[in-house]
Amino acid sequence: MAVAMLLLSVLFTVVDQFLKLVVVRDVKPVGSVSVIPGLLDWEYVENRGAAFSLLEGGRWVFVAITAAVCVFIIFAMFRYTRHEFFSWAASALVVGGGVGNMIDRILHEYVVDYIRVSFFPAIFNFGDCCVVIGAIFFIIHAVFFSERDTEKVIRRRP
Repeated sequence: MAVAMLLLSVLFTVVDQFLKLVVVRDVKPVGSVSVIPGLLDWEYVENRGAAFSLLEGGRWVFVAITAAVCVFIIFAMFRYTRHEFFSWAASALVVGGGVGNMIDRILHEYVVDYIRVSFFPAIFNFGDCCVVIGAIFFIIHAVFFSERDTEKVIRRRP
């Protein structure tokens, strides 16, 4: 199953990079394209920081942190024995999204962001969505599934 999740991570990375290529080709020249008027726009932005453009200029710090987190998650995918749907999905999403954004930082010195929704102030990308959804799945796993596993282990002890 871990190999399948790694392949899914690769798919998420490829989708992220493909969408960014489309945005650079089609949106960058015009700046912004309305997808759903009043709700969703694609707007080309070069994000040189982290979320909300915080810590601008920390390119190599972000690359190092992303690489370390992805290596840890990949290691855990093979070593952790109590996987549920949410831990598997979280692993694939976080690694895929993280690697997609790391590729941008290494190649371009910035991350291409393009998704603007009317009710949220930040502009983000598909990789960011993967990381956020993956983090939510990790929390769901930790709160609802790993505690149940811990209770089973505790009950088995004499």
